Amino acid sequence: MRWTRMKYQPNLPLGENGEKVTASQEHITLSKNAAKEGMVLLKNDRNVLPMPEGSRIALFGKGTIDYVKGGGGSGDVTVPYIRNICQGFQALGRKVSVFPDTCAFYEAEVNRQYAEGRAPGLVAEPELPDELVTKAKAFADYAVISISRFSGEGWDRKSVYDKIEKHKGVHEDLFRLQDEIFEEGDFYLTRAEKAMVDKVTAAFDKVIVVLNIGGMIDTSWFADNDAIPSVLLAWQGGMEGGLAEAELLMGIGTPSGKLSDTLARRLEDYPSADTFFDSDDYVNYYEDIYVGYRYFETIPGAAEKVVYPFGYGLSYTTFAISRPEITERGGKINVALRVTNIGERPGKEVVQVYFSAPQGKLGKPAKQLAGYKKTRLLSPGERQIVTISFAREDMASFDDLGKIEKSAYVLEKGEYHFFAGSNVRSLKEADNVLRLSEDVVVCKLTSRMAPVELEKRMLSDGSYEALPTGTPVDTDANALEPMKQEEMEGALPATRAVSTKNRRAEKTNHVLEDVADGKITLEELISEMSDEDLCWLMGGQPNTGVANTFGYGNNEQFGIPNMMSADGPAGLRIRPEVGVCATAFPCATLIACTWDPAVAEEIGKAGGAEVMENNIGVWLTPAVNIHRTPLCGRNFEYYSEDPLLTAKQAAAMVRGIQSNRVAATVKHFALNNKETNRKNSDSRASERAIREIYLKAFEIIVRESDPWSIMTSYNIINGHRASENSDMLTGILRDEWGYEGMVTTDWWTCGENYKEVNAGNDMKMGCGWPERLKEAMDKGAMDRSAMELAAKHILNMILKID
Repeated sequence: MRWTRMKYQPNLPLGENGEKVTASQEHITLSKNAAKEGMVLLKNDRNVLPMPEGSRIALFGKGTIDYVKGGGGSGDVTVPYIRNICQGFQALGRKVSVFPDTCAFYEAEVNRQYAEGRAPGLVAEPELPDELVTKAKAFADYAVISISRFSGEGWDRKSVYDKIEKHKGVHEDLFRLQDEIFEEGDFYLTRAEKAMVDKVTAAFDKVIVVLNIGGMIDTSWFADNDAIPSVLLAWQGGMEGGLAEAELLMGIGTPSGKLSDTLARRLEDYPSADTFFDSDDYVNYYEDIYVGYRYFETIPGAAEKVVYPFGYGLSYTTFAISRPEITERGGKINVALRVTNIGERPGKEVVQVYFSAPQGKLGKPAKQLAGYKKTRLLSPGERQIVTISFAREDMASFDDLGKIEKSAYVLEKGEYHFFAGSNVRSLKEADNVLRLSEDVVVCKLTSRMAPVELEKRMLSDGSYEALPTGTPVDTDANALEPMKQEEMEGALPATRAVSTKNRRAEKTNHVLEDVADGKITLEELISEMSDEDLCWLMGGQPNTGVANTFGYGNNEQFGIPNMMSADGPAGLRIRPEVGVCATAFPCATLIACTWDPAVAEEIGKAGGAEVMENNIGVWLTPAVNIHRTPLCGRNFEYYSEDPLLTAKQAAAMVRGIQSNRVAATVKHFALNNKETNRKNSDSRASERAIREIYLKAFEIIVRESDPWSIMTSYNIINGHRASENSDMLTGILRDEWGYEGMVTTDWWTCGENYKEVNAGNDMKMGCGWPERLKEAMDKGAMDRSAMELAAKHILNMILKID
């Protein structure tokens, strides 16, 4: 019998010997080890790290206890425990001696603030008593300062430049709390944190800073500060992150993480930061394709703003990377080189390959990531031959204005240069180049999602060019009277009383399992369903079991199960009151910093197994939006500023999840790079930026890992809601990329259900509006064929799930 696990509670454990895999020791250990793979050693002057066994240390900063395992909102996970860095060091036993008084001081202060309602990461830094520092100095040789940060879904991060009056909506209380705690904003240190750091650095010579954060922060206070010789960017490392931090600092493993983002000196050094909060109603993507390192490595004057470049990360050992050798065969660029561990400790290196395209008429970034590979663990003196390949057409640029060929990907004539190394600033150029004597049109497409209110965009020399402007057009002549936003938000799925009279062909007796068994086609089954059946299939279904984000399907007459969904992406999200704890894995940004798809795939396998064991069929992960700005409150859920790195890591996650016959849901499609007023903010970007930066990760994931589900975003894109955007959902996703999976809205989007179905958005979550769909059919605003196509996508997904 199919879908048995999805129909009954409680489920049998999936582990060996009758043990549950959910929050199992195996998965918790995987989470810890993955965290160690992605933590980035930013600074290690005087070789302070690793600390030798038997070291005496003192821990400082509220982050010693106020550890943040991950961000808030749908990315949160209910866990059996969380291990902070104090507990992490204590778990190492005699390998290290921890000064107890500072741990006790911070534990009392943090617990007091927790009792007052403060959330982890939003605790204020207490004043550090002078006598405590004096006692710590008498005990310890090393000082470890922990800085923690928290952000979440539905609200963006703040800085001294962002005033509370600019933030509106239900999350104003969170912004006020941030104002109270982070006087200068959480991108920067607070005054209390600065005072604590000054006291510790004045007392200790060997100071180590650990950054337990989910997004980029100010680097100026430690980068050039000789009093801080070592900095570990630990990110939000999941439930065992504190132990992972402690082990790395003690040399139990060697850091091998590399930055998935460029760390600049100040917030205003990022091109998008200046206008991020200009309006709640729109965001102008003036920087165009020059996001992250594409900006800093290209635009005149931007290079000196970088403190730690894209792809950067230190190790406890040293590697030599040979000059790359390039060959081309069958449209593939093949890169081969040798990596040798020339240091004194085992370690892993990440080889990164970049290309440089001719500026031509379109203008290009100075360098673009083309591929990467992490070595195995290399012993001192050991070497590894690394080969990386990519398609020649991957170097093409999109011509949206017709400078060469309108609406086409083109390779402009000229020389293409190739580089390899350990980060974007540490590269060796290959001897040979690729020369094109004429422009090559790689792929001719159609103009889609063109901007109408973006008046300019940045060029590679830092100047701007004008863009055509106009007015968004709604072509729906038979539109229904719009629903009010307050009617849509928070509505719960309803249960429909059904009878066999609803069937279109009353003499038939087919169910979905007949399709699975090959007795009939899916189209034949759908043809038997009434208009009312289809209308109800387009919307979310009531929760069962441990689920809280509702389900898909749910029609007993046709044997369609009620397939539950669950939030992600840091682990299976079950509400605390249910009493089921899951494994909290590291945040997505840390997973990106592993630069190792194998790590992402293992996390996907483990997380997918926990999802399946708890009677869930669809996991709402991974989230792959681009780190356009440090201030996006949801950056911890996203991977990188670079679409290729994002795509390769997330595609591996999808493969891992779906190996359990559980559906992955890639989100948020697309340009969801700001949380403030996310349901009504218009993301205004050029066609080129949309295709080369913001859709590219989705495209690669679709082509390489075939996700069974994709979730559209809340926001508007160039005047059209993402969930109603036929250019994006039908024209690009299905017609160009060949996607055959299911598309769902984000939960309680403000889009009209019938417009979403017409555009190619199959499901309305977390509820549907069947009455509106039927009314739209009656008034000619939608026909049955659109719902039949949506039903095919929904049921095809259910057929793939065990």
